[in-house]
Amino acid sequence: MKVLFIGGTGRISMAITKQLMEHGDDLYLLNRGNKNSELSGKVHEIRADINDEVKVAQLLIGHNFDVVVDFIAFDLAQVERDYRLFQGKTKQYIYISSASAYHKPPKDYLITEGTSLGNPFWEYSRNKITCEEYLMKQYRECGFPVTIVRPSHTYDEKSIPVGVHGGKSWQVAKRMLEGKPVIIHGDGTSLWTLTHNTDFAKGFIGLMGNAHAIGEAIQITSDETLTWNQIYEMIASALGVKLNAVHIASEMIDACSTIDFRGSLIGDKANSVVFDNSKLKRLVPGFTAKKRFDQGIKETIEYIKSHPECQVEDKEFDNWCDKMIQGMEQFTTHFNTNE
Repeated sequence: MKVLFIGGTGRISMAITKQLMEHGDDLYLLNRGNKNSELSGKVHEIRADINDEVKVAQLLIGHNFDVVVDFIAFDLAQVERDYRLFQGKTKQYIYISSASAYHKPPKDYLITEGTSLGNPFWEYSRNKITCEEYLMKQYRECGFPVTIVRPSHTYDEKSIPVGVHGGKSWQVAKRMLEGKPVIIHGDGTSLWTLTHNTDFAKGFIGLMGNAHAIGEAIQITSDETLTWNQIYEMIASALGVKLNAVHIASEMIDACSTIDFRGSLIGDKANSVVFDNSKLKRLVPGFTAKKRFDQGIKETIEYIKSHPECQVEDKEFDNWCDKMIQGMEQFTTHFNTNE
């Protein structure tokens, strides 16, 4: 297949890029080239900012693709631009949406592609919904060959998937290593699904060039469901330390933080979700997410420990954690004393 990735070097897309290279597909990456060093000579590079529509249109003259995937479109103007660029130039356009677009609070813990969309807590999710609606309208009215893909919480060797963090998640692991308490939202018993990017890539590649996926929305996640308490315990175990957890209500975390947790927490991670991947498995027979989280997180911790550049500290978040935990301890002591 002749494939164009817009982006192609991010957390989700890099695993797909690497697997396609192994398959021998004719892969083009359209990006600014900032993260292409390890791919140099193995893919075709089209160096440009996708937002410079005039330049990109010129660079694409003479090209037609079997599949175009945009990993970095987040609002309506960007998918409108993609429609102008790729209508009539690709047999399939895949848009990366988000499972956070599903209705919040959940109407049911079991999520399928038929679950209604709506998220009043997170503009990011509402923008994804708007993009989906526009693209499906172009499919119905103009025959634009779109496929919608909805990832949930996908991680790789460089990212530690936690519920409450600052700009980077390493600071949570650092607190664990130092024996300091870490914050888990709620009571830690809400259900969550984590998917390794290599598993996501297998399902995704099965949808590429798949005629049955045109005009469809498909979610790609693992079938493993964990509580947040289990997730943090597994992270601590991979670090070789004992977990010291403090549970704080999600609403309290949101109310007492200068960090915007409302969307990513109240509008996403604070809710219990279990994904039904039956549709994906019908479209991609034999697909199974094989990497359990306890296995994947060990690989992640090993990688980050051996790559100091991944150990990015966040002192502002660290100080905020200390203040939140101290406040909870003072409240508990005051409450017990006056009981």
